[in-house]
Amino acid sequence: VDSGFPRSPRGALKLARALVAAVAFLCFAASRAPGAYTALAVMEAAITVLFFLLYLLRLDQKLSWFFWPLADVFNSVIAALFLLVVCLFAVIVKTNNGTLAGGV
Repeated sequence: VDSGFPRSPRGALKLARALVAAVAFLCFAASRAPGAYTALAVMEAAITVLFFLLYLLRLDQKLSWFFWPLADVFNSVIAALFLLVVCLFAVIVKTNNGTLAGGV
């Protein structure tokens, strides 16, 4: 276990991303938003936590046949695009205050 990873900038950023996705999920779930909003927020939180655990447990060094930093960057770009689209839809539609808060 890499005990210094959560305090590193990369680890702190992953924890912040997971926390923001979890808060968006809670807002979407509390407002009974459509399933796509909540599903995307849950998927983003889960994938970010899995990458966090991958680096925390040093599995990236054990599974050296795969270039993990590239997969992490690819995941970040795709997640940012999906979250941008979903959040724009949530803000534009704003069926209630919970959906608007989750979109923001």
